[in-house]
Formats: sequence, structure tokens, C-alpha cells
Amino acid sequence: MIETHTQEEVSQWVSLITYYKFALDEMDTKLTILNEEFQHVHDHNPIEHLKSRVKSMESIQRKLERKGLEVTAEHAEQHIHDIAGVRVTCSFESDIYKLVNILCNQDDVHVQEVKDYIQHPKSNGYKSLHLIVQVPVFLSTEKKLMNVEIQIRTVAMDFWASLEHKIYYKFDKTVPKHLTDELKEAADLANYLDKKMEGIRTKMDKYKESAPLLDELFEHGENSE
Repeated sequence: MIETHTQEEVSQWVSLITYYKFALDEMDTKLTILNEEFQHVHDHNPIEHLKSRVKSMESIQRKLERKGLEVTAEHAEQHIHDIAGVRVTCSFESDIYKLVNILCNQDDVHVQEVKDYIQHPKSNGYKSLHLIVQVPVFLSTEKKLMNVEIQIRTVAMDFWASLEHKIYYKFDKTVPKHLTDELKEAADLANYLDKKMEGIRTKMDKYKESAPLLDELFEHGENSE
């Protein structure tokens, strides 16, 4: 595929992939800083795992072909928005929306698209929050706005999505109905687990808030005796 291109076209592809790598570096830095700030200020890390990747040229070209588009770097930049991708795994569902709200309020992050599969799961049970954002890449002679796809989900959602992907790959996307039914059941269980853990966390936070007051009342009672 790439061998059929001229030297100029190859150079365009290499430049494009490099720009997306720079955009990914920028987004990784933003997310890492936010996570460390949360740890410092709130004594809590909302991000459990962070994984990023840039699609290979071959993968991008195959996607253009499936879309019926001419295989050029220009078309790739215009029509494929997930060339640079970040997958963020959070501890709790509430962390996802907190992180998204903070990230999207940064003045150099331009939100292009939001797909909330947490509030509106796919029919198979898939849950995740997808963002397409543009971030600036500062080069020696120009500034380019590059798209980055961000997928944010809980640990339970990520475990389910990973299993679902492996099963569909194993069966070449033709999965027996009894397995899809079990996957949907597993998705419901993962959702129950997320809600249960969120509830435990809420109770724990309330306890931490009330504990100093209880200690103070206890000490005051002892002193009055």
C-alpha cells in the first residue's frame, strides 16, 4: 500500500502521523497533570490507567478504502477522527464526568463531538464516554489543530469491553446468540458493580467529612468531665 505512493506522498503521510503523535503527547501531558493535581489537592487519583496510540498508516488507509475515499493524507486528516486515540480508565463513574468537565473547560481544548454511551449504552451493553477534541500542536513555523479521540470508562466497563472485543475477534464478528446474551448479562453486572462501588465511595466520603466533627465532640465531652 504505502509502497505505491510517490516520495512526496510518503513524506506527507510521515508528517501527518508525526503531528498526531505530537497531539497525543500534548493530551497525555494534560491528563497526567490533572491526575497528579487531584492527588495533591483531593488525595484521590481519578485515573487508574492511561493508554494512547496512533493508528498505523496501513490501518488509516484501510479505513479510507472502507469509506470509499481516495487514499491520501489530506483525506485522512479530514475524514478520520480517531487516528490519535487515548483510552482513560477511571475508578468511578463520577470521576469520568468530573474529568471531562475540567478537560473541556481548558481554553486550548476544542470539543468537536461527544458520544455518551454511559447514559445511553449501546444495545449490546457497551458503555464508555467518547470525545473528539482538537488540541494545538506548535511547530517551528505554524500551529496546527489536531483531532484526538478520548475514550473514558470505568475499570468494570473497560474489562467488559476488552472481553467483548476478544470474543468478537475470536468469532470473526459472528458471535453465537447465547454468548451475546451472556455478554449483555455481564454488562448489567458490571453496571451494578459500578453503582455499588460509587455508593460505597459516597458513604466513605461522608464518613471522612463527619469524622473530625465527631472527634471534636468526643474531645469536648471528655474535657467537660
